[in-house]
Amino acid sequence: MTAIRTLLSGYFPELTEDQLQQYDHMGALYAEWNQKINVISRKDMDQLSVHHILHSLGIAKVVSFPAHTAVLDVGTGGGLPGLPLAVMFPEVKFHLVDSIGKKIHVVEEIARELHLHNVTAAQVRAEHVREKFDFVVSRAVTRLANFYPWVANSFKKPDVPAKGLYFLKGGDLTEEIAESGLIAKVYDLKDSFQEDFFETKKVVYVPFK
Repeated sequence: MTAIRTLLSGYFPELTEDQLQQYDHMGALYAEWNQKINVISRKDMDQLSVHHILHSLGIAKVVSFPAHTAVLDVGTGGGLPGLPLAVMFPEVKFHLVDSIGKKIHVVEEIARELHLHNVTAAQVRAEHVREKFDFVVSRAVTRLANFYPWVANSFKKPDVPAKGLYFLKGGDLTEEIAESGLIAKVYDLKDSFQEDFFETKKVVYVPFK
């Protein structure tokens, strides 16, 4: 078994053989694309499985997106956390946006290679996205006080449980959350994953009212 497959099947035993194969292939595609376009820090590529794919799936330890809902991934870069989540939730629609066109090209190519028919991508700033979504995800793009206004108008009316923003962040977030003035719940990923990398990593959930 490959490192990615062993890692993910341990934490997510419900993953199917097809999904595990997709994650394997995803790892190979990132290694290939990163030689052409630097979407992941070169020195971090050796840690792709834990620092990027598993970290993205930390959101899946906090929320299970219901089938037929829609998720917006803001500042996706090379497709994180959106692509790993799209494999995990094949019945959920994911729209990945970033302001850098060459990164969106990588996202589209990896999604095509993995046959992820539930993924769309666009080069656009979050505040210019007109479509509405049930959930928004992002990985440490900026401070919460700056980020939330970009997506505050991106939500559908709240008819889905646990609707809102799921933000992957690290460190002590007490001051940042207070500064934002938002009601937020913080989940420690060290409670879900045993690797040292997750010691200070968190998912911040901001419910949509």
